[in-house]
Amino acid sequence: MLSSIFDNIVIRTARNQDRERITALVSNVLAEFGLQIDLEEADADLRDIEMSYLKAGGLFEVIEDGEENLLGTVGLYPVDEKTCELRKMYFVPQARGLGLGKYILERAIARAAELGFERIVLETASVLKAANHLYIKYGFRPLDKEHLPARADLAYILDLNPS
Repeated sequence: MLSSIFDNIVIRTARNQDRERITALVSNVLAEFGLQIDLEEADADLRDIEMSYLKAGGLFEVIEDGEENLLGTVGLYPVDEKTCELRKMYFVPQARGLGLGKYILERAIARAAELGFERIVLETASVLKAANHLYIKYGFRPLDKEHLPARADLAYILDLNPS
């Protein structure tokens, strides 16, 4: 099954026309874990993906199957010249557990480095156990952060050029 999902996936830059599908995916995944979408604050970036990510120097990608069904999303949101935030890495239930999350995270880390970022930060919820396990496996370490969105209780950082 793993090879078949990778044979058919298409990863492309998101456009504002994808907003409805992306927002629905994010909302559904959050609801699955007892969390809520917040289009006023934490998820306001979804209102204008092109401005929030692409024109700001980051990226936002959609992962689709060969029939253009949305399997997942991932974004790199520029915080400053050296730091980006991994955002909106969500997958539909049928795409989980197949190695797609690992593949997309590796790709996001590589893309962040290509874009010239030196570190990646992220905010997440402890109920997203598989995601947190994946972040730690890839070298993200806990980050003390004073202000987190209402649904987040954890923050991580990854140095892309550790010395």
